[in-house]
Amino acid sequence: MSAQASFLSIAHQKKLKCEKFLNEMEQVMPWREMLSAIAPFYVEKQFGRKHKELKMMLKIYFLQQWYDLSDPGMEESIYDRNSFQKFLEIDLLGDTVPDETTILNFRHLLGEHELQEQFLIIVNDILEQKGITVKHGTITDATIIAAPPSTKNKEKKRDPEMHQTKKGNQWYFGMKAHIGTDTKGFVHTIEVTKASVHDGEVQDRLYHGEEKAKFGDSAYQSREKKQKARKARIFWGVANKAARNHPLSRSQKKRNHQTSGVRSFVEHPFQVLKCQWHHRKVRYRGLQKNGLQFTSLFALCNLFRARKALLAMA
Repeated sequence: MSAQASFLSIAHQKKLKCEKFLNEMEQVMPWREMLSAIAPFYVEKQFGRKHKELKMMLKIYFLQQWYDLSDPGMEESIYDRNSFQKFLEIDLLGDTVPDETTILNFRHLLGEHELQEQFLIIVNDILEQKGITVKHGTITDATIIAAPPSTKNKEKKRDPEMHQTKKGNQWYFGMKAHIGTDTKGFVHTIEVTKASVHDGEVQDRLYHGEEKAKFGDSAYQSREKKQKARKARIFWGVANKAARNHPLSRSQKKRNHQTSGVRSFVEHPFQVLKCQWHHRKVRYRGLQKNGLQFTSLFALCNLFRARKALLAMA
């Protein structure tokens, strides 16, 4: 046996980290519900090429989200990566790989009917039924997603729907992804805005309305909202904020420390999206397209974080 053949046989036997991840996601994904949501809009046209299999196209869309791939990059990766071929159940010798235009058209179909929002609803309904998520409390937070500040494009200007903001001593240009999560960090609500929008302006839109407790960092602190929550017998777990010439008292510091353990769970989805799946910059122009993409990303993130519990139940 040649050295090359020996190497390939060993590589084929070894279970790669990528394959393990895709295998787990294959098992926990609610394919039936998601495909049913898309099917009414994925109809064959009278003329032109026939549609590719719906499940394969949806898998391709999810691969783009997990590995931050463009449409041309996705097509090339299918040819290049054996793990992708296994996940898609494609045999390069007999099957035709969808080209970048087909991948683009499918993504546009999802966006046109805002099906990414359905994905989040489907996932969260399943997690609630399984007892993985709970509705008694919400944590709110936001993160900045950078956008290209360059004007070297067709319009010769920056994206008008993005804006700049200052955080600390540094300026950022882009958008904000605002999320509401349960007390375990599973996202139930998402809003996207220009980066210049203050977190507190979006706060009330991140609640589902059944909260018994509300958590967040000091950017969400409001005396009026605090009094309103207490009057409604809702626990106010938003961090206290020091004011000029009015430092936090010992009891306020203690309270901030006591609630920090819960508040920290809201960082977990951002860590997955930015550090593991590398979504640190927007891919498209405009808030709507990017908002829909991040909605699907948070739906996938919820499944990813719940996968071990789901697999144990299965």
